[in-house]
Amino acid sequence: MKNERRTRLRYEKHVATREQKKREKLHAYDNFDQIFTYENLYKSGKKIVLGVRWKESIQRYIAKKPTTVWMIYHKLHTGIYHPDPFFEFDLCERGKTRHIRSCSVRDRNVQRCLCDYSLVPAISGSFIYDNGASMKDKGYSFSVARITKFLRQYYRKHGSNGYILTYDFKKFFDNVDHDQIRRIISEAYTDERMRAIIMMFVDQFGERGLGLGSQVSQVLALASGNELDHFIKEKLGIKYYGRYMDDGYLIHESKEYLQDCLTKIQTVCNRLGITLNMNKTKISRIDKGFTYLKIRFFVTEDGKVAKKIPKRSVVRMRRKLKKLKTKMDDGVLTASDVNASFQSWNAYANQFDAWHTRQNMRKLYYELFGQKGAIAA
Repeated sequence: MKNERRTRLRYEKHVATREQKKREKLHAYDNFDQIFTYENLYKSGKKIVLGVRWKESIQRYIAKKPTTVWMIYHKLHTGIYHPDPFFEFDLCERGKTRHIRSCSVRDRNVQRCLCDYSLVPAISGSFIYDNGASMKDKGYSFSVARITKFLRQYYRKHGSNGYILTYDFKKFFDNVDHDQIRRIISEAYTDERMRAIIMMFVDQFGERGLGLGSQVSQVLALASGNELDHFIKEKLGIKYYGRYMDDGYLIHESKEYLQDCLTKIQTVCNRLGITLNMNKTKISRIDKGFTYLKIRFFVTEDGKVAKKIPKRSVVRMRRKLKKLKTKMDDGVLTASDVNASFQSWNAYANQFDAWHTRQNMRKLYYELFGQKGAIAA
């Protein structure tokens, strides 16, 4: 009896200690004064200049960094800090135009401090593991590796006969519901100053939506779909599920079940203020091939997961090489510049099962540039 009582008391003490540490940890994320210290702001300032020191705005920031960080610290703690207006411009990438609202260097410093020391630790703990964007040790390559692993696991259990539901959110950032964001922030924080500064960055984008070019937007956009992730994993029981920002997939042996899942997903999305792009949302056979993150996947009869390079990428590179040839002949570019561009594409193409495509591209490269553009074999 004494041993049982001693064991029970020891266990209760362990639970109480664990809960206390959890509360202290959450309190550290939920404390304005502990987050926005001069030291944290200065460290965050070091991170935002990495890889972009060549920019004029960054060089001006570095030259006056101690003073700038002190002014940021002072304004935050006296309640007079307000974000600067955005630098707005349109970016056309792969035929798709995106409107970018970029933050000033000063605001990036504050957002980096906010995200690194509070926002990400406070809300990312509720994310599913297969939510693969904008988090440490995750990203595009992580998401591609996860779906490849899932397809292999599915094949070992069910063979190559199965289906995948791929979905896409329509204008995801533009349609993020601020009421949902406000609810998420209210559940994660009790410090009114922390709530206020987060919503200050959110409300910059108007009554609805978030913008590209803001770190706070990236994190909160992930959080806005978190409830859907848990619904699919836990309520629908889909083991082979993942999402990369506005693109997601569900793998199952039954097409009818995936159709039922899609109906329920639409209901949840409507509640969260998310709109599905039905033109890009479809159910496909995994052995016939499907597209996810601009990669064409196939599961062969012997269980190999083949990844084919997107046709658009090949066409675009062939056209680019011909334009580079003209620019090199005009003296605008050197052979070294052309070589660097081709090597970059070749490294990208190495991720795919596309040996013949790479050889044909190499052949075109030699036809256009000969020995002047020669590359290592």
